[in-house]
Amino acid sequence: MRPLTEEETTILFEKLSKYIGENIQLLIDRPDGKYCFRLHQDRIYYASEEIMKLAGTMPQKGLVSFGTCFGKITKTKKFRLHITCLEFLAPYAKFKVWVKPGSEQSFLYGNHVLKSGLARITENTAKYQGVVIHSMSDVPLGFGVAAKTTQECRHTDPLQIVVFHQADIGEYLRHEDSL
Repeated sequence: MRPLTEEETTILFEKLSKYIGENIQLLIDRPDGKYCFRLHQDRIYYASEEIMKLAGTMPQKGLVSFGTCFGKITKTKKFRLHITCLEFLAPYAKFKVWVKPGSEQSFLYGNHVLKSGLARITENTAKYQGVVIHSMSDVPLGFGVAAKTTQECRHTDPLQIVVFHQADIGEYLRHEDSL
């Protein structure tokens, strides 16, 4: 477990800014204490300073994880968000997409969001912008990347992809099934 380097911090913050913009500061300085990001075995964890100090007392080989895993840094120095960070991204997301009840299941099986399953989309969503996908009852289901702008979504064919799938809460079940 170690603090992030300057390069790793830049990679993490660039990825997070696609989804939550300038709200990254709200993740670090929270009302319930100060939080930080740490790297452990190519994974970036988000934890309070108290938990981080307690984890620091453990031997490195005995420490499996601590805090919440936000994602993994790949060998090619790219950052991939894990679904475990959804509860932290959803409240601060700048751009959101709501899917119809019939399309929720399709999205939770790992499929992209089609225009026919789109219920609402945040105004002024740019192409390739990170979005958080919600059900119509405002339950966060996952996150993805907008394939079309808000204006293009209004005039596109119902079978066109409007959001590329990145991660969803159904991954827990699919991953457990493969073990």
